[in-house]
Amino acid sequence: MIPSVAVDSSLEGQDERRTLPYARLVDCFEAKAGLCAGDRDLSCLLDDVTRELGFDYFALLHHASLASTRAGLIRIDTYPAGWEGELTARGLVGADPVHHACARTNVGFAWAELPDLAVIGRRQREILEKGRRFGIADGFTVPANVPGEPGGSCSFAVRAGRELPFDRLHCAELIGAHAFRAARRMHDYPACARRPRLSRRERQCVRLVAAGKTDWEIAAILRISVETAHQYVKRARAAYDVVSRAQLVACGLRDALVSFDEAIPPYG
Repeated sequence: MIPSVAVDSSLEGQDERRTLPYARLVDCFEAKAGLCAGDRDLSCLLDDVTRELGFDYFALLHHASLASTRAGLIRIDTYPAGWEGELTARGLVGADPVHHACARTNVGFAWAELPDLAVIGRRQREILEKGRRFGIADGFTVPANVPGEPGGSCSFAVRAGRELPFDRLHCAELIGAHAFRAARRMHDYPACARRPRLSRRERQCVRLVAAGKTDWEIAAILRISVETAHQYVKRARAAYDVVSRAQLVACGLRDALVSFDEAIPPYG
């Protein structure tokens, strides 16, 4: 087991522990996370630092891991036993507002901010209420959105009757980011090498398809024949093994070939 980040108190029998300065705590965690050889090592290290920060639970995962057994997905957590089974049994896995909120921000957020980041309907309220029944009262989540990879996050939560350690959230955000980076390394991410390689013209055509252009319009913009434009789009679809232009755009967004600004008109 990797040693704890905490420094034990010299007063025997006392529950309180002397903590490292937060900057040092982050540096120490980053160094030890870089040495982790597997999920068990990282879980022990995260469990130690979670308590050092004043939280009770952590969940480091790809969100798809709750509904899929696909190899390579990241999932390490100390949430109460039975919580995941309850979500699955009630068909609530895909409605988690915390996971939805992760797609709307690039910084860590307290769960009190969820109404500003995600739609909170009946199913979302049910998830939050059931979490409280399992002892998960409040939390702080660090999004992990990497193009070409499943969406994920690192969450820290407190049990019922405790408040978030607000003075430590910045430290928790940095540690969550380092933890996810370590997990990606151990699970053989990034997946860039597994992406299909498109030619320059094929990439241009994917962007123009995302902008809603037809093959005729693409041909006019790139000054090529309509048949040539059609073949470029066809080859791009074949590279991704998809059959529709909509699927091709989705793959382009996932792999950052296309930005949302290119695919979706701006507000206003």
